[in-house]
Amino acid sequence: MDSNKGMGLFSIILGLIFIIFPMISESLISIIIGFSLLFFGISAAYTGWDMKKYANNMYANLFIAIGIIAAIFGFLFIFYIDALSFLIGIEFYLIGFILIIFGIAGLLSRAGTVSLLTSILVIVMGIIAIALAAFAMAQPIYIAIIIGVILIIEGLMILFIE
Repeated sequence: MDSNKGMGLFSIILGLIFIIFPMISESLISIIIGFSLLFFGISAAYTGWDMKKYANNMYANLFIAIGIIAAIFGFLFIFYIDALSFLIGIEFYLIGFILIIFGIAGLLSRAGTVSLLTSILVIVMGIIAIALAAFAMAQPIYIAIIIGVILIIEGLMILFIE
């Protein structure tokens, strides 16, 4: 079996798991991200501690701080926060605020009529992205189902188009 076909099949199976068991899928993703951050945090803190012997103290302290923050987020994702809805929500919030800022900048630039309409449309899209962020954080089950559907579509495209 070609490796692309295998990846397509794997994507379809993973998508079905996300759709059939959305809560388990979300929990599993949170645990995997949590352990990854925890181990990264321990590694970064250790590297920073080791750097104090031979490198600039500022960089060593930065590595230690990043390690501690990553380890804290690792524990939060393992035991408390649903990583999938949190990360997707943060992503949509960032996109929404960036779109609104660009739209306001376009309005303030006082360019032509097309630019004015485009700026208004960008602001509206930013507001929609912020609403999607709130929805993603409030209803994480739907995000898992949407990801499952996307994985199935991607898997089918890999299997039948390539």
